[in-house]
Amino acid sequence: MALPTLSPANARCLIDAGARLVDIRDADEHAREHIPGAVSLPLDRITDLTRSEHLVVFHCRSGMRTAANAAGLAGAAQGAPAYILNGGIDAWRRDGHPIITNRKQPIEMMRQVQITAGALVLSSVLLGFLLAPGFLGVSAFVGAGLVFAGTTGRCGMARLLRIMPWNRQAAA
Repeated sequence: MALPTLSPANARCLIDAGARLVDIRDADEHAREHIPGAVSLPLDRITDLTRSEHLVVFHCRSGMRTAANAAGLAGAAQGAPAYILNGGIDAWRRDGHPIITNRKQPIEMMRQVQITAGALVLSSVLLGFLLAPGFLGVSAFVGAGLVFAGTTGRCGMARLLRIMPWNRQAAA
């Protein structure tokens, strides 16, 4: 079931009139940046949404996650009228609506994994060509780890990054 979309201006009008704004991004994304008044309810907990007669407006970063999960979001709304913020928080920001940003919070875990994996692969390929071919094994190891993470849903790199000092503030 597809949910209708709302422009940021129309969503703002509904929110100002009492609609509930639900941020389906992960908690670390919400902690770093969110729309004032948005309730953080990540997709893996969306069934925890309490029943309400109020309109519900769901949002993510760009609108892709909300659109891809529209059927589940409609079910989580439990009969209340539900909409998707077209373009997500990115469109909200572009239209000049307020955003609460906390740069002291670490960047999202998935971005940290992407940056770390990319840096490891790039540096090991360069070192493999410039110094010793053995460094290419690091790229193979990272690639195997990413395949494992994708097929099992368990990412060792994310687990390791979560315990790093810069991520401890978000957990607190």
